[in-house]
Amino acid sequence: MSVYEAVYDAERPELFLKAVAWRVVTDGEPARVRRDAGNSVPEPELALVVNAAGDIVGATVCDDLTARDIEGANPLYLPQAKIYDGGCVLASRIRPWWEISDPTALGIRMRVMRAGAVVFSGYTSTARMRRSFQDLVSWLCRELALPDGAVLSTGTGIVPPLDAGVLPGDTVEIEIDQVGALRHPLTD
Repeated sequence: MSVYEAVYDAERPELFLKAVAWRVVTDGEPARVRRDAGNSVPEPELALVVNAAGDIVGATVCDDLTARDIEGANPLYLPQAKIYDGGCVLASRIRPWWEISDPTALGIRMRVMRAGAVVFSGYTSTARMRRSFQDLVSWLCRELALPDGAVLSTGTGIVPPLDAGVLPGDTVEIEIDQVGALRHPLTD
């Protein structure tokens, strides 16, 4: 069993710091593909907006860009694969949590555009998540004070195949039912 398979069945979820606010970009702003990576992929995710008390107060759309070849070389390189300037993109709008009728059944769609053509598209649903939103938030808040709150991305169900990495010049489009959309170009 790989470390990735083991984490899905473990009591403790995989949580990590993706970005501090000044490393995040938003709608229309260029996100980055690491220059020292040969294969990077977008990862569309529902992001929970959590207040200082650990309550889910809203949701937004996130693209958790990942340098897949760096992570694949050794799981201990995960921070280098995930945490870099312009590697996290958040939509500019937050949907209040109480306005979402059923957060456990939201469709998530992603398209990667290159020179005006779709080079990858995928679909998933929050219904496929293995953990509840509140479970993820409870682990986030365990032994960690959040005086200003936090944004917690819940993981992806859409992973492009190895030969479908993104390139500078591509555009990523993500839509999540009842939450919103995110569209951004990529640069290096």
